[in-house]
Amino acid sequence: MEIGLLLTKVAVILFVGFIGSLIARKFKLPNVSGYLVLGLLIGPSLGLIFPGYEGFITSSDQDVFGFISELALAFIAFSIGSEFAIKRVKKMGKEISVITLLEVLGAVSLVFIAMLFIPKPDSMSSGYNPFSNSSIAFALILASMSAATAPAATLMVMRQYRANGPVSKAIVPITALDDIFGIIIFGFFLSIAQLLLPQGDPLPVWLMISKPFIEVFGSLIIGLIIGIALSYGAKKFDKISDDIQVLSLIAIFATVGGLTLMNHYMSDFGISFSPLLANIMVGSVIANIALKPNRTFQSINDLATPFYIIFFTLAGASLDLGILRQDYLILIIAATYIIARGSGKILGTMAGAQMVNSHPNVKKYLGFALLPQGGVSIGLLTIVAVQMTQLYPIIAAVIMLSVLVYETMGPVFAKYSLTKSDELYGLDKLNESMFEEDTEN
Repeated sequence: MEIGLLLTKVAVILFVGFIGSLIARKFKLPNVSGYLVLGLLIGPSLGLIFPGYEGFITSSDQDVFGFISELALAFIAFSIGSEFAIKRVKKMGKEISVITLLEVLGAVSLVFIAMLFIPKPDSMSSGYNPFSNSSIAFALILASMSAATAPAATLMVMRQYRANGPVSKAIVPITALDDIFGIIIFGFFLSIAQLLLPQGDPLPVWLMISKPFIEVFGSLIIGLIIGIALSYGAKKFDKISDDIQVLSLIAIFATVGGLTLMNHYMSDFGISFSPLLANIMVGSVIANIALKPNRTFQSINDLATPFYIIFFTLAGASLDLGILRQDYLILIIAATYIIARGSGKILGTMAGAQMVNSHPNVKKYLGFALLPQGGVSIGLLTIVAVQMTQLYPIIAAVIMLSVLVYETMGPVFAKYSLTKSDELYGLDKLNESMFEEDTEN
């Protein structure tokens, strides 16, 4: 793509996102909803009305702009790491672990049962046979993809409304942890599915068992190394903020670029390291050992907003409403998947919060903020495309419909959760309270 056309498209994406945010604010919706919904208008979704229309932003454009989305996700993951300061983890560790575990188990269990017993298209299996190998493999893969939460949309809502309180403090570490749990479960369930429906040369059993651990711990170790290097650099060059910003960008670029290259060379072994997890670890290391961690995180926040707007507007443009023309049975499967995933997450969160006696608002409303689904699930879908080709078309349609619903409605649910918890503008209230105390003293 010529540089002039490329920059023009970037300008249009930013403009559309900006207009989307203005419209969203008119309706008291989060900005993210505006980015996503108006993004639909510049993607292939209008092909539903105008057959053959591929969109102002085509699928090949999405490939070109893919690196911007990778960077935006990396910035978000880096920010999530700031929530893993050891003091905070010690304080909330048991509560967060139990809620996350129950939330993940709730979603995976309900989705598995629903997908196992729902009728499948004839292209998958003839007749109603829920316990056939293909039916079990199908249920396992979709169940494992239901665990992860897309943190980006919820974090943007929290940032826009400066939310603070028990629910806000629980959201960030849970979205990070359930991504880790989700990747591990996906690795195991995919291995079982491959045993049920083998294709090509099977991986050795030892590799099937160890693959999820290699991916998760390998990503975390690489993030640990880069985080230590960045902490050292930030400590040595802490006088000029521009230096810290450049060093932070080098660390994030190196993490995303390095892991992408490694994944390319490891593809023959089916191993895929996660830049998301690695950047969460980079941020965690900064939060715990850097001399002035807030300066490092602020250096990225100062430049991230345009990347976020482009990322979410492109996410809307990547969704294709044309999939609504799919076989009616696939639409029923997708609707069942969406309801089962959402119900499992909400009920699991309530059960976990009840078990550890969390704040009443956490018990009632936290689950609604954990519904968004996006980046991680789409990333896992690319693995399904290579390793389970016979099930990929139906799984892809179900996941993309689910992402369409949860990415557009997820921010609305997140705002609902924070509003009912009375945590909107909590940071402003906290600052006012501290100011009044200072004045009185």
